[in-house]
Amino acid sequence: MKKLILLLALFLFTFQTFAHVGGHGTPSKSWNLLNSKKTIQADFLEKEADLVYLIDENNQVLEFKINDFTTNDQNYILEKANWISLKNTPQETGNRFLINDINVFLFVGLALFLFSIFTIKRLPKINFIAYSTLGMIALLIGCKNNSGIEKLKMATNNISVLKSVFGVFDKVTTRHDDTYFYIESDGIPEHEMMTGITNWQQQVPINHDYSGDNAWAIPLQPELATTSLSTKDNFMKGAIAIAANGIPIFNPLNNRGEDANIIGELDKWGGHCGRADDYHYHLPPTHLQTKVGANKPIAYALDGFPVYGETKAELDENLGRFTSDSTYQYHAVKEYPYLITAMKGNVKINPRTQAPENEIMPQAKTKGIRPDLRPLRGAVITNFENTEPQQYSLTYTLDSLVHVINYGWKNGNYSYEFINPDGTSKKANYQRK
Repeated sequence: MKKLILLLALFLFTFQTFAHVGGHGTPSKSWNLLNSKKTIQADFLEKEADLVYLIDENNQVLEFKINDFTTNDQNYILEKANWISLKNTPQETGNRFLINDINVFLFVGLALFLFSIFTIKRLPKINFIAYSTLGMIALLIGCKNNSGIEKLKMATNNISVLKSVFGVFDKVTTRHDDTYFYIESDGIPEHEMMTGITNWQQQVPINHDYSGDNAWAIPLQPELATTSLSTKDNFMKGAIAIAANGIPIFNPLNNRGEDANIIGELDKWGGHCGRADDYHYHLPPTHLQTKVGANKPIAYALDGFPVYGETKAELDENLGRFTSDSTYQYHAVKEYPYLITAMKGNVKINPRTQAPENEIMPQAKTKGIRPDLRPLRGAVITNFENTEPQQYSLTYTLDSLVHVINYGWKNGNYSYEFINPDGTSKKANYQRK
């Protein structure tokens, strides 16, 4: 019986210690401000420089300076900020087995339950029932914490705002359900493409069916992640955001971990084609700002948070900031890392992919119609024209000689003509399956 009492005491202590870390349900802490008699009931969210962010029971993000708080609250803020920083720092695990706070109840519960099973013949019936019951309770608490601890809901995305951003472009259509806002397009932007590329993989932009079950999806309910996943170490496959014109935005690093902009792979608009002849950006499409309007997002990240153009406001290490309307937003900068150094929001990872070439789910798929080619060293794309609907002409120079590719598609049939500097040419035809 003494062992049972000791076990109960330990269980209650660990429950108080680990069951709640803030940000779920009714706020757990009262805050007293030095220049106000008002007490604020809110949970700690984040500290950035001398700014402190809290979140109240209405999911409103509150911004203060750390000097606004009492000494006790300042100490609490610093302790929480250090704890969060530690959790966001990769740990060298080696061969050690680490138990984090989220899984304490799962381990305790499993240990109790297994102990009761393996000692069923030696334990009195009442002790067996007590141990197994405590184990099941701990497992349930652990499962509940484990499913919710990583998520802190922010303000829901305003559907009318989303429609106003993506609705500016005639080639983009949108729809939504209770979970996602869907963006449909043909993968071809309205602006010119490809000119300015000096490191070319011989791919040219063709249409892709981003519609129906293959549409791009933006979460309507963004959730902050406990650990922000770095785009330097993740997401080198697939998109990390969707531009307002329905074109995907990939990691600024290519799948070899190189700055695609610095090595000449991108055109004047920050985009190029992948191996499936799919056009996408690797830089924030700030040129869309004039079309969507000032103070509006130019894109939405796949974690549900908007991406804005450049700003003079102070940004955090993820190139984002909390806003007065209870959400979070990323911003573009001129130099690498350009946008989204880490995903602030919670995202699902394709289990069939591994870092750094992992990808966020859901992810629209592309399908090429011809074999992918290798880089054509020394080639510079000098001109790209949309000669008529679904017909294009690309001009490039190689060793001061001019080459032309005329290509297009109709009813799923794709035709290419490769014109050499001496006027000779060859043709190729493909069909989308």
